[in-house]
Amino acid sequence: MERLEVEIGSSAPIIIETGEYARFSDGAVIVKQGDTAVLVTAVMGENLVEGIDFVPLSVDYREQSSAWGKIPGGFIKREGKPTDREVLVSRLIDRSIRPLFPEGFFYDVVVTALTLSADEKFDPDVLSIIGASTALHISKIPFEGPLAGIRIARIDGEFLINPTYEERQKADLDLVVACSKDAIVMVEGGGKEVEEKVVIDALYLALTKCQALISAQENLRNQIGIPKKEIEILNLPEELINRLNEFCYNKIIKALEIPDKKLRKEELNKILEEFIASLENQEINKVALSYFYKKLVSQILRKKLFEEGKRIDGRTPDEIRPIEIKIHPFERPHGSAIFTRGQTQVFATVTLGSPEEAQMVESIYEGETFKRFMLHYNFPPFSTGEARPWGPPRRREIGHGALAERALEPLIPPEDTFPYIIRIVANVLESNGSTSMATVCAGSLALFDAGVPVSKHVAGIAMGLVMEEDKYIILTDILGEEDQLGDMDFKVAGTKEGITSIQMDIKIKGLKKEIMEEALLKAKKARLFILEKMYSAIPEPRKELSPYAPKIEIITVPEDKAFLIIGPGGKTVKEIREKTNTIIWVLEGGKVSITGKTKEDIEAAKREIEAIIAEIEIGKIYEGKITRIEPYGLFVEVFPGKIGLLHISKMENPPKDLKSAYSIGEKIRVKVLEFDELGRPRFTTKFDSEEGLTDERGGPIL
Repeated sequence: MERLEVEIGSSAPIIIETGEYARFSDGAVIVKQGDTAVLVTAVMGENLVEGIDFVPLSVDYREQSSAWGKIPGGFIKREGKPTDREVLVSRLIDRSIRPLFPEGFFYDVVVTALTLSADEKFDPDVLSIIGASTALHISKIPFEGPLAGIRIARIDGEFLINPTYEERQKADLDLVVACSKDAIVMVEGGGKEVEEKVVIDALYLALTKCQALISAQENLRNQIGIPKKEIEILNLPEELINRLNEFCYNKIIKALEIPDKKLRKEELNKILEEFIASLENQEINKVALSYFYKKLVSQILRKKLFEEGKRIDGRTPDEIRPIEIKIHPFERPHGSAIFTRGQTQVFATVTLGSPEEAQMVESIYEGETFKRFMLHYNFPPFSTGEARPWGPPRRREIGHGALAERALEPLIPPEDTFPYIIRIVANVLESNGSTSMATVCAGSLALFDAGVPVSKHVAGIAMGLVMEEDKYIILTDILGEEDQLGDMDFKVAGTKEGITSIQMDIKIKGLKKEIMEEALLKAKKARLFILEKMYSAIPEPRKELSPYAPKIEIITVPEDKAFLIIGPGGKTVKEIREKTNTIIWVLEGGKVSITGKTKEDIEAAKREIEAIIAEIEIGKIYEGKITRIEPYGLFVEVFPGKIGLLHISKMENPPKDLKSAYSIGEKIRVKVLEFDELGRPRFTTKFDSEEGLTDERGGPIL
């Protein structure tokens, strides 16, 4: 077994081991930090995959409860489909390594990361990125790495590398950064309205800190690495490529001037079909032809940008597409908005719910927790004009939803200020670039419309980059084609004060710090422009909630009496719910949430709860209900569950037969004499008839 240990400035070194486990894989390593350990394997198919023009890479990250000493929750005690967390980490790994496969590489590659052990300190996600790179780098698989992944967070103004979970809770910036030897490759994370300069400093500190991990991987390959496999690269005869260029070049230039995405796509497809027809049934590899046709379109697009300064839809590089905003377009959602930017359109709704509707999440370091803010992003096929069924959420939808959720979450008011569970649903109605950032805008507008007391709007923008040698152009508000054919996809969301969410994928090596700074500053300028439009549409959250939203009030009771509200087996709280038509949720710290359709229902529930926790006082007079009749006296309930004895000897004028004189359920006024040895009250009816009654709060009833 080979073993390397790397210090990167955190509280525990990173250890990379290989040669002992999963030896049938092309590459397999274990990466450890503290008591967290991840096994990462890489396996490549033997044959070129036909019929595709993209890298057929699959990444699966898996967490099993056994890794942190737990048995899975739920009825079926085994892991099922990947959780959102597993999908998001899989995407982190994929986005880090995908750009480093050779151009024209179309062999199946499967990378699997399995968490073997997890402590309460170190997250397996960045260790999995390191493991994926190392497994690929030492194997026969062609890979233009290595790279390294680290987490960088700012806590009390200081940057920490791979901080613990506890430290991350105090951070105002938390980023995962993947770096090659020369460049930042991938960024994912969020902040609490952090300035652009802070983000830049964090990214380039991460690039510096990654170098030790990259050197370690190089050393490991020098020791045990095997030769890279000779592979077949997708290609065409040079003569055919020349004919493609001659036939299509001028036609593509004209097609790229069509502003409408659908019409432009149809025309570009038509040009390729015409070229294929011109070959007069000559036998060709259509997939390879499509691949080189796309490369030609990219070359023309880039040339047009550098020579004319014009983009596909005629905009200048810094120009933002026209924005249209509709607030509360439909009546029944508690809050809603439609945000349209060019040919990208998102409809977002906000639904407010009671605390029991929070989403339970099982995590490594917190166990079972409840999530009170959720954003779910949907990308139906009709948004791109595709004729296929709308299936369950894919990895891309889960990733985009997490990005938008992270952008809005820092502005969500705390539970003690706004006790609702908040769910945003964002449906993409039209897609032509940056739907995740349009989701941020639509979600923020819908929160304002719903009356959620968020202090500020949040907007998002997607930036792009086209680079040729020493020349570059930064693009603001990129289209779908500019994302696919460009060199960078850089999404930034935030308020007027700073950044709340960031995601970046870079497809080139050696991106200079100056370019990154310029991109962030242009993103800020664009964000401020969009925010002005949003504030014009709805300048502040509505003062009142929708009439269709539930009413919620949180009261505080003595913590040692909260169990009385629940009752044996939940009987008491169930009775209150049925009696008052409310939902009652007993929270930690003596807090009780009451949800109802009307204020009157909530007030009724409060009276019931206050009666349960009320203290009976000696000398006070109460109106009670007879619950049981015995020859020696009456059992009287003065508050729910508070029952005492009115002995016949303590009655003012005791009848000869109690059962004839009284009935179950009859109301009777009693005075508290004392408590017996078990704490139960003893009553009397021997008191002045003019003495006043006491309510459940201990005050007189007038």
